[in-house]
Amino acid sequence: MKNRIVKPLAWAVGLALCTGAIAGPSGNFDVKDLDKKIDACTDFNGFVNAKWVAAHPIPADRTRWGSFDVLREDSLNVQRDIVEGAAKNASGSTPGSIEQKIGYLYASGMDEAAIEKAGFDPIKPQLARIAALKNSKDVVAYITDSYAKGDGMVFSFYGNADFKNSNQQIAYAGQSGLGLPTADYYSKPDFANIREAYVAHIARTLELTGVSAADAQTQAKAVMTFETRLAGASLVPTELRQPENRYHYVSIADADKITPHFEWTAFFKAQGADVKDGFSLSHPKFFTEFDKMLAEVPAADWQAYLRFHAIEGAAPYLSKAFQQEDFDFNAKTLNGQKEMKARWKRTLDTVNESMGMALGQLYVDKTFSPDSKTRAQALVDNLRAAYKSRIEKLEWMSDATKQKALEKWASFTPKIGYPDQWRDWSGLQVKQGDYFGNVMAAAKFNYDYRVAKIGKPVDRREWGMTPQTVNAYYNSQKNEIVFPAAILQPPFFDAKVDDALNYGGIGAVIGHEMGHGYDDQGSKFDAQGNNVNWWTDADRKAFEERTAKLAAQFDGYEALPGKFVNGKLTMGENIGDLGGLNAAYDALQMALAKNPAEANKKIDGYTLEQRFFLNWARVWRGNVLPEAQLTLLNTDPHAPAQFRAIGAPSNMPAFADAFQCKAGSKMVRSSEKQVKIW
Repeated sequence: MKNRIVKPLAWAVGLALCTGAIAGPSGNFDVKDLDKKIDACTDFNGFVNAKWVAAHPIPADRTRWGSFDVLREDSLNVQRDIVEGAAKNASGSTPGSIEQKIGYLYASGMDEAAIEKAGFDPIKPQLARIAALKNSKDVVAYITDSYAKGDGMVFSFYGNADFKNSNQQIAYAGQSGLGLPTADYYSKPDFANIREAYVAHIARTLELTGVSAADAQTQAKAVMTFETRLAGASLVPTELRQPENRYHYVSIADADKITPHFEWTAFFKAQGADVKDGFSLSHPKFFTEFDKMLAEVPAADWQAYLRFHAIEGAAPYLSKAFQQEDFDFNAKTLNGQKEMKARWKRTLDTVNESMGMALGQLYVDKTFSPDSKTRAQALVDNLRAAYKSRIEKLEWMSDATKQKALEKWASFTPKIGYPDQWRDWSGLQVKQGDYFGNVMAAAKFNYDYRVAKIGKPVDRREWGMTPQTVNAYYNSQKNEIVFPAAILQPPFFDAKVDDALNYGGIGAVIGHEMGHGYDDQGSKFDAQGNNVNWWTDADRKAFEERTAKLAAQFDGYEALPGKFVNGKLTMGENIGDLGGLNAAYDALQMALAKNPAEANKKIDGYTLEQRFFLNWARVWRGNVLPEAQLTLLNTDPHAPAQFRAIGAPSNMPAFADAFQCKAGSKMVRSSEKQVKIW
């Protein structure tokens, strides 16, 4: 079921290298894309990207379109070939193989006639059970049983490394249960129209299962009141970024005191979770309110809430009327998307949600060569050396803290392309022609797989992202930087182009991910991945003075009329960009020093230093619908792409030198405003 589990691992954005088999764009930079009517020192993003953006409108089934999206489309097309081939040959595949399971799953999702005929029959047993709930004990039993089926509701529950002992997995329970993007959507005047549309959406969704219009309206208002109460006890994204707000270790007995109407021992037993001495009840305020609601909210209102979310969660796997209603609100109203994605893309999304790593195994076999992994590792090594040098030369950090920072640097674990060991899928049963049943089987299989890890040592070999994902991430609790195969391609990396483009692309991304180890939150974890303070008070104060200047810089960027970037929400990514781009520039200079003949040459009339920054900006070319941009401003820890293109370079004297920008230019921040951190 969609949005069934929340797993906050502090992942970050990433970028790409050449995989050979993917027909991606050329890695070379086409200077015809440059808009020379725009001054690079005034609007560098416009200079590099304005012509491309104007020539590439957002497709109707997308909410944004840019470099990342082009690569994602390429990856989807490769994946489509794989799953369609698996579906075509499923009956003749080895029984129980991942090829057969993926084939059956994809084919069942593409069988529109069977899905349409089933209507909402697949969820009628679930709706009948909700209709039979009479009191809070019934509600607790329903929530507990739903979780055991892999279909969690109201709160989040997952296993993750202990913040205080990163080698051990513990259980985490946290806030969740909201149908709107964040808690602010339930109270701020800016979102009054969204709240009104949401209530109407709830009512229409309920009507699709036979609830009368009048009763649906009553239930919809009850759901809104219910969620508003949950929202009042929920943290907003800026608060959730802070590790101290994501961890609150308690004994089971103490947890039961916080939620006397919800017994955790019984819950854990039903999940098969080996919780041992205790777990992280990460958001006590939320669970205090949850428990009060168990005691105070009438059963009818609990039924309305659970009924709506049961339907909403199943909608993508039911008949067209449910899919359309789900799209109309969650994609069109919230994010401005004009058209629903093609059936094959939606079904492929389900395959990735259900068997993503299995599909990744087939994807890697088709696209990723050992040579690609070797070349990527070399770049990682070069960026590591550059980042170390920058840490060693910091003037504002004491030797004591610097030593700890270098210990963390030495412990970075890079992962490139794909996992060294693939997951076993033998326990998952996938049937022909049962789309909803297959989705639910995969949900339970994946949930049980995660829960089984609780109480056991952390498997540091495991990946949190599939190889076919066009992204990358840093995990603070494993102190690892991870670069999936699909991101390792142009415009981020291409062995056939000059070093400047590669260092301005994948080099800056590698540096960015390393930078997350030293951002405002990642810096609260040590070399082993434990949430401990390794800073002197004076050094932390100096660090926060610098990050405050970066927050102020991004607070000043206006993304929509009257709507500005949230510098605190985007802080980690902005620190990653700034440190990563500086480290990548240093690494380029180190590479050029080994080959002086290359250092002064020009390509297409541009120096290598200029091409470095040109490719950095090209990575961030793109456009986004206003509705989607508003949602992202409130939820996304990444700043809008156009500001990432200019944010870090405007703090770098190397950029001003490369383009001969004069003091006072918009791309040259004054000395008192210039941000220097790592």
